Amino acid sequence: MGRLRDARAHTDALFSLIAPEALYDRAIPERHRLIFYLGHLEAFDWNLLGRGPFALDPHDASFDRLFAFGIDPTHGNLPSDRPADWPPQSVVRSYVEKCRRRLDDALHTRGSIRASTLGLADGTLLHVAIEHRLMHAETLAYLLHQLPYEKKRGIENAAPASVPPSSFAPKSVRIPSGTATLGQPRRNGDAISSHSAAAQFPFGWDNEFDETSVDVPEFAIDVYPVTNAQFLGFVRAGGYDQSTLWLPEDWRWKEECGLRHPFFWERSGNEWFWRGTFERIPLPADCPVYVSHAEASAYARWAGKSLPTEVQWHRAAYGTPQGPERLYPWGDAAPRPEFGNFDAAQWEPAPVGAHPAGASAFGVHDLLGNGWEWTRTPFGPLPGFEPFPFYPGYSADFFDGRHFVMKGGSARTAACFLRRPFRNWFQPRYPYVYATFRCVEA
Repeated sequence: MGRLRDARAHTDALFSLIAPEALYDRAIPERHRLIFYLGHLEAFDWNLLGRGPFALDPHDASFDRLFAFGIDPTHGNLPSDRPADWPPQSVVRSYVEKCRRRLDDALHTRGSIRASTLGLADGTLLHVAIEHRLMHAETLAYLLHQLPYEKKRGIENAAPASVPPSSFAPKSVRIPSGTATLGQPRRNGDAISSHSAAAQFPFGWDNEFDETSVDVPEFAIDVYPVTNAQFLGFVRAGGYDQSTLWLPEDWRWKEECGLRHPFFWERSGNEWFWRGTFERIPLPADCPVYVSHAEASAYARWAGKSLPTEVQWHRAAYGTPQGPERLYPWGDAAPRPEFGNFDAAQWEPAPVGAHPAGASAFGVHDLLGNGWEWTRTPFGPLPGFEPFPFYPGYSADFFDGRHFVMKGGSARTAACFLRRPFRNWFQPRYPYVYATFRCVEA
């Protein structure tokens, strides 16, 4: 219950930064209006728990349906609803309060759990509710980022991260051949190694199972993510004007959008700026660039390299020269602020290399936090995949070859998602997410 209360407080704080009238804005064309997310978080919990194991009578079945599902920006046309199509925010907030009160009462008593329902007694459904909310906290952060400055109120930890100066210099390191372990084993009562993800992490989403080991040939990888300064070289070299660097569908998207530089950048004359969450500042040269998969892939081709595969990223992050893999790049210690820019401690990215304590055994930096990292691996099931019976479409709906695995985490990513087996994914032409990349070569 404590984790659920903390997660609620986190999302409540994000909504408090939005001017009331802006709740009916659509911050990103492909996404719902912000009012949807206010109701969605509670509707998800209610539909998962209240209508599931607790079998509670609905208090507003129409809202349970209205706020049930989000939008995947690759499917269908852009939403066309109007602000007047949505209920008043006072009514939505009343729905939120009732959902919370009734669920909390049921969680305290656990008096009406269906014996045939799996997941609540072992904590699975509560983990799902908490992590779903924390995922949306990051979504809310990048939606908030896109609101005009005058529609935000109050500033929560908006100052740049207090970190030591970076000693950044672009370079790569060779990673010897070895094994990468993806996913985690199912908990079936068998003995599990103390270095197994299942021994350390109490929960995993369906796409994190089963554990599988892959042999990875030797390769070289960038020590740091690509920075704004490096990507500016690509922009100045005409990278956005060379169709041969882009896949045909990526080129069409870029031309239709009129994109000539990263989405988070702005240009005024010969000067470049970073459009931050709460203010515009001169482009921070040594911070990681945030771009879509399409843009990252074009840069990699321009550099004569490629994006890493999921297993290459894992090998560089968790492998060791001695052989055994680590739980985190820095070792087996739980995430702490000195290891990276994550867990919503800051709003903006830090300079690359600013958290040397978080480097992997091979000396690769910034693997967790400061920006999700694109891979060139299409999102798909691991061997032995089984969808959650209570949420069958969570992963399976996206095993379509049109989404790519992302690893790592951003400044706004909750610490629980920094676990080794966690897998994120997005479609390649979505420029709003806090995503960066690094390159590899054979």
